[in-house]
Parts: sequence; structure tokens; C-alpha cells
Amino acid sequence: MSENKATGRPINPPKLHHTTFTTMQLDTMVAWYELAVGLIPAFHSDEAAWLTNDDANHRIAFLSPPGLKKPADKSHETGVHHTAFEYATFDEWLDNYIRLRNHGILPFLTLDHGITMSIYYQDPDGNGVEIQVDAFGDWAQSKQWISSALEFASNPIGTYFDPEKLVAAREAGLTFEQIHANARAGEYVPDTIPADIFLPELY
Repeated sequence: MSENKATGRPINPPKLHHTTFTTMQLDTMVAWYELAVGLIPAFHSDEAAWLTNDDANHRIAFLSPPGLKKPADKSHETGVHHTAFEYATFDEWLDNYIRLRNHGILPFLTLDHGITMSIYYQDPDGNGVEIQVDAFGDWAQSKQWISSALEFASNPIGTYFDPEKLVAAREAGLTFEQIHANARAGEYVPDTIPADIFLPELY
């Protein structure tokens, strides 16, 4: 019998399910993720928590064992830069920015990547949290665009924007498509452009 050589990847690949973090401030992290992205604990003890905001049993987990140490230079150390969450519509996404702003939670980075419009926050431990909306409203289209567009290849980071200018544009009656196009054209650039995309250092 011939041997099957087509085993270089799974035919039915597993889906990304959750991310787990260690933390020295468990209760604070649980409260922040509930406020920021609606993750609520399915289980929460003094040493660990498992949180979900959909039908999965958990999407984010926190472990708080004794003996943890603070990172020496988290913003410049290799590892996970951020975890991303996606809204289905532009209005939901922008409304969430306004809600968090009113709670005093402001982003450290805001970028129109072409495939998404993205707002980046930091959780209490300094981990990046991206909240995005798909610029095409369709994963098939955004997947095609990222794989073939010279525009993305020449500028994969994207264009910076001021989210307050997006709020004003929507209030003026502009559609998501118009706002996205204007952002890509640099019409909503913030007064101060970040020097880099590193996580701000909290330690």
C-alpha cells in the first residue's frame, strides 16, 4: 500500500480557542477584561480564573501562582504583543471606544491597517489588547486583500488615526466606508504620531 506523503499539515486544523496569562493581580485583571471586552469568569478563585464572552467555556485564562516576577523590560522583550477582539460592525466598535473613553480607558495606539481598523489598549499588566473591526465586513474579502494588495505589502502597519476625529466624522453623517477611506488617506491623523509600536512600559 502506498504511503500518504500529504501529511505536512492537518486536513482539519484546530481552531484557536484561548490564551492564558500569568498575573500578580488576578482580581484586577478579571475586572478589567470584563469592562473592556465583556469577558466574565466561568470560574474565579484566588489563584486562577477562566473567562468567556461567547459560547466557549473560556477564551482568556489567568494563572496567579506564587513566585511570579515582574518582567525586566516588557515592552522590548519578545513574546506576545497583543490579543485581538473583533466587533461585527463599525458602529459597535466605535461605540465601544466611546464607552471605554468615558470610563477613563484610552488607547496607546490607533491604526487603520487596511484589513482592519484597530484600537490598541493595555491591560493592567501591560499586555496589549487590540479591539478591531474588519474593514471589508467579510473575512473572505479581507483575506484576499491582505494576500494580494500591493498597498498592504508596502505599508503593513497602516495609517494612524485619531479616534475622536472618527467620532466627529460619524456624527457628521459619514459612512463606515467613507471614514475608512479617509483614514487610509491620512485625513484623521492624530496631532502626535507614536514613535513606534512598542507596548508602553508600565514597570
